[in-house]
Amino acid sequence: MGIYRRSEAALALILALAFVIGGDAQESTTTVPAIVTFGDSAVDVGNNDYIPTLFKANYPPYGRDFVNQKATGRFCNGKLATDITADDLGFTTYPPAYLSPQASGKNLLIGANFASAASGYDDKTAILNHAIPLSHQLQYYKEYQAKLANVAGSEKAVSILKDALYILGAGSSDFLQNYYVNPWLNRVYTPDQYSSYLVGIFSSFIKDLYGLGARRIGVTSLPPLGCLPAAITLFGFHQPGCVSRINTDAQGFNKKINSAATKLQKQLPGLKLVIFDIFKPLYDIIRTPSNYGFTEAKKGCCGTGTVETTIFLCNPKSPGTCSNATQFVFWDSVHPSEAANQVLADSLILQGIDLIG
Repeated sequence: MGIYRRSEAALALILALAFVIGGDAQESTTTVPAIVTFGDSAVDVGNNDYIPTLFKANYPPYGRDFVNQKATGRFCNGKLATDITADDLGFTTYPPAYLSPQASGKNLLIGANFASAASGYDDKTAILNHAIPLSHQLQYYKEYQAKLANVAGSEKAVSILKDALYILGAGSSDFLQNYYVNPWLNRVYTPDQYSSYLVGIFSSFIKDLYGLGARRIGVTSLPPLGCLPAAITLFGFHQPGCVSRINTDAQGFNKKINSAATKLQKQLPGLKLVIFDIFKPLYDIIRTPSNYGFTEAKKGCCGTGTVETTIFLCNPKSPGTCSNATQFVFWDSVHPSEAANQVLADSLILQGIDLIG
């Protein structure tokens, strides 16, 4: 299978969306007028460029396959899965990182991105990593609402926010950069208890977002954390393959968040809430990479591909960085390559049809 060959179902759906849109989604009243994003590095498009943190991706080789070979702060060689989803929905430009100079004027009409690499559901995860806590991302969103009203007018702003697609992607940093490396935390909580704690925060966040007008919300599940090259390096104890206990923890969390989402939909009238299953499609790619056109699924493209994910490890001088990232499932030791994000985006658009219908 060619690396960018899309499934027949995904192609059919995208063609159907194009027919419905009839042009640019940013000017259409029949599809989402804007995309609003919260979360961590899986969806951060550059907010961390503007805060004092080690977790930045605004330097080469990040972005080497993005538009104009520009490193924007995306933790990828190119587009994130959410960028590709925006493409599929007809957007010709991407909602800006809220802290960037681009987040002003008419650019705000298509949404905004509040995500911050190394953040999570647990505000303590973000504080530990000097990222933007999820609670603070929500405060930025309230600021955005006021700015949007100034640009579009109050009535139009309410309409945009009601029909916008909201995306939340978090949880990975809570486990990999907090729970598993924090002796105090993993003595106080079992993985199951910590999952319940995080899901409680998730439920409160969704209720708050709903109270601020959001009605179409897509939330990514945890990926197979135990298969990330960094997790294998740090927690695999030199055993081959994925770290099964970490994958088990991720699946336990995913089960809880799905159950919580079902309850929230019953409690909140008019809410469309979809939990996007990231675990299975990424696990399938990792397990049988050749079926998807990949040759390497155990390490990332950048440097050794086993630990690289910050400025000190994945940078222009990283030795051994691959020349063709399309052959790699992972770009660095944590984040998928654009080619893998393409496969994930196909899955997202199919799973989220109810959100944009």
